[in-house]
Amino acid sequence: MSAAIQPATLEQAIEMGLRPEEFEAIAEHLGRTPNFTEMCIYSVMWSEHCSYKNSIMWLKTLPKDGPHMLVKAGEENAGIVDIGDGLGCAFKIESHNHPSALEPYQGAATGVGGINRDIFTMGARPIAQLNSLRFGALEEARTKWLLEGVVKGIGDYGNSFGIPVVGGEVFFDESYHQNPLVNAMSVGILETNRIISATASGVGNPVYIVGSATGKDGIQGASFASKDMTAESAEDLPAVQVGDPFQEKLLLEATLELAGTDAVVGMQDMGAAGITCSTSEMSAAGGVGMDIHLDRVPLRQQDMEPFEILLSESQERMLVVVKKGHEAEVEAIFEKWDLHAEAIGEVTEGPHLRYFVGGELIAEVEAHNLVLGGGAPVYEREYEEPAWFAESQTFDATTVAIPSLEEAAAIAESLIEQPNIASKRWVTDQYDSTVGTVHRGANRPSDAGVVSVRGTNKALALTVDCNARYVDADPYTGTAIAVAEAARNISCTGAVPSAITNCLNFGNPYNKEVYWQFVHAIKGMSAACERFQTPVTGGNVSFYNQSTLEDGTTKSVFPTPTIGMVGVMEDRSKHMSLDFKEKGELLFLLGEVTNCIHSSEYLANIVGVKRSPAPHFDLEAEAALHSAVRAVIDAETVQAVHDVADGGLFVTLLEMGMPRGLGFDIVTDSDIRLDAFLFGEGQGRVVVSCLEDQQDAFLDVLEAHQVPVVLLGHVTKGKLQVDGHLFGYVDEYRNTFDNVLAEEMEA
Repeated sequence: MSAAIQPATLEQAIEMGLRPEEFEAIAEHLGRTPNFTEMCIYSVMWSEHCSYKNSIMWLKTLPKDGPHMLVKAGEENAGIVDIGDGLGCAFKIESHNHPSALEPYQGAATGVGGINRDIFTMGARPIAQLNSLRFGALEEARTKWLLEGVVKGIGDYGNSFGIPVVGGEVFFDESYHQNPLVNAMSVGILETNRIISATASGVGNPVYIVGSATGKDGIQGASFASKDMTAESAEDLPAVQVGDPFQEKLLLEATLELAGTDAVVGMQDMGAAGITCSTSEMSAAGGVGMDIHLDRVPLRQQDMEPFEILLSESQERMLVVVKKGHEAEVEAIFEKWDLHAEAIGEVTEGPHLRYFVGGELIAEVEAHNLVLGGGAPVYEREYEEPAWFAESQTFDATTVAIPSLEEAAAIAESLIEQPNIASKRWVTDQYDSTVGTVHRGANRPSDAGVVSVRGTNKALALTVDCNARYVDADPYTGTAIAVAEAARNISCTGAVPSAITNCLNFGNPYNKEVYWQFVHAIKGMSAACERFQTPVTGGNVSFYNQSTLEDGTTKSVFPTPTIGMVGVMEDRSKHMSLDFKEKGELLFLLGEVTNCIHSSEYLANIVGVKRSPAPHFDLEAEAALHSAVRAVIDAETVQAVHDVADGGLFVTLLEMGMPRGLGFDIVTDSDIRLDAFLFGEGQGRVVVSCLEDQQDAFLDVLEAHQVPVVLLGHVTKGKLQVDGHLFGYVDEYRNTFDNVLAEEMEA
C-alpha cells in the first residue's frame, strides 16, 4: 500500500492542526478512517485560514446589503459594487502576516500577487493597490529588517506587475515586534455583464490548471497561517511561497483575453491550499464533483508526492472549468502568452472529489463537507472582558499637566519625529504610484487615493484605515472609528463612500479576551457600516497573530481590523485636495472640539500613558459632518479639505501646508485644554480652507447641515503661529518630517 493511501492516525491529524473531535467527525462522515492524503486535504480546508471556523458565526452578522452591491460577501473571490456606466469595481483586502514574519520579501510580494489574482480571476483589470503595514518599535534591528524586506517585496512585485500603489498606512508599536501585519488590497474594474464566477458546472466539462508549474513552495501554508508564531516557526519556512510578477503579468493578460471569450464556465485563483481549495470550493459552489489526475499537473520538481501537489501554494496559477469543445481555443490563448494550460480532469455529477495518480484513486472526499458554509466546523467561542479594560476607562486627563504655549511648541517638534506621525516617503518612494493608470492623487494630495475610471468622467476614491491603538482601548468604538475614518477620508476627496472590505487581524481565538476583542470589533463595524450605508463585501480573518515569548507566555498584537473602502466620484473635476493653495486663505474647523486626549499619539508616546479610553466619537455627528463636507466640495466653496486624525489638529494643518511651503496662524479655544486642541484625536473633525470671497457661500451651504464650525485663522507664507506664539517655520518642520524614517533606517 502506497504511503498516500495508508490510513491516517490521530497523531498525524493533531500534527496537521486538526483537533481530536474533528478527526472523529471526518471519520464518521467518510464512514472509515481517512487515508493520509485525505487527512492532508481536510487539514488545510478545515484550518482557520480556509474555514473561518472560529469567526464565521460573527462574520454573518455584518451588513452585506447596499445600494450598489453586485456580488456580496462570500459569493465569489471578491466583492463587486456597481459604479455606473455598465462598470463594476471589484476589490478585496487580505493578509500575508505569518509568511512576512519569516521571509518578509517573498511573504509581502506573494501577498500582493495573490490579492491581484483574486481580482483578475473575476474578469476585472486591477487598476490600484493599497496596503496596511504594522511593525514593532522602529529602533529595533528586527523591525528594520522586516520593514525593508516587506516594502521591497511590495515594491518589486507591484512595480513589475504594473499596478500603482495609491494609498496605505504604516504603524509602529512594540506589540507587532515578532508578528508584523502585512495587509494588501487590490481594486479592479470590469464590465458588469462579464463577471466570471468561481463556480464549476457542466458534467463532462474539462478542468484546466493554467499559469505556472507547481513546486514544493507554500505546502501547508494555510495550516501555517492558522497557528501561533513561536521560536520554532522558522522551521516552517518552506510554507512561504515564491512569487514571479512577470509570470503574473502574463497570466493577467491571458486571463482577461480568456474572459472575452465564451469558453469559460468558472475560474478561481489557486491561493491558500492550492489545488485542494480551488477544486473543492468551485465544486461545492456548483453542487458538482471533479475527477482530478495529479500526474497531469505540470511540475517544477518531479519527485513530488500526491499530497504535495495537492497542497502546494505555488504562485501564478488558476483553475479553469472550460466549456467542452473549446479546449483548443483556451490552449491557444495560454500558448500565446507562454503559459501552461493543461487539462487535469473533468467535472462529474458529484458530490465527490476524486484524485488519481497513474490511474490509482488516492483520495475521495465530498466537496461540500470540506468548505466554509458546508461541512467545515463552526464554533462559538467563549469570551470575556479583559480586566484591564475597565481599568483603562478610569483614566483622568486632569492628571496630565496642561502644557504652556512654549511647551506645546516643543511637543509639536517631538510629535512629528514620532514614526507613526512622520512622513512615510521612505516607504512610498519605493512604490510606483502612477504606472498603468491615472492616479490623480500623485499630483493632488488628498485624504484618499483617487484613480480615474477611463472612458468616463468618474473616479474611484480608495483608502485603508485602522488606528489599532483605538481598537485596543475599546474594540467596539475603535473599529467604528476605523470605518468612520475611512468614510471621512473618502468624503474629504468629494467622493461618496460605497462599500468596504476588511482584514481582521487578531490573536488566538481560543483566548477569551482576544475573542472578546473580535466580537466587539464586529459589532462596532456593523454599527458604523449600517450608518454610512457601506456594506461589507468580504475580506479576510487572520487569527493567531501573537508570539510565544521565551518564558512561555504569549503576547498578542493590537487588535487590528483594517478597513479598505471604495468611494465613487461622479465628476472627477471636483476632486478635492488637502493642500493650502495660497497665503491668506481662511481656515475653518468643522465638527465638535472636545477636551479629549485619549489614546492619542501625544498621550501614548509623548506623555507615556499607554492605556486610556478610545477618543471621543459620535457616530451621528460623524455622518452629518461627512454630508456637510461633500456638500461644500460639490458647491465649489473650498480650496482644501483634510480630516483631523493621527497627531491631532497641529499635524493636520502642517500636512496641509507642507506641499506648497505654506504656514498657518491660528487661535485656540480658551475653553479647551491646549494639548487637546492641538494634539488631541477626538473624532469627527475636518479642516477646510477657503478664499475670502468664498466665505459667505461656504457658510450658507454649512448652515443647512447643522455642523459646528469655527474660524481658526488663516494661511501664511510659511510661519507657524498659535495664539501669537511662533512655533517655527514650515520648511524646518518639513525637513524633519520627511527624513525621520530614512535617518532611522540608516542608523
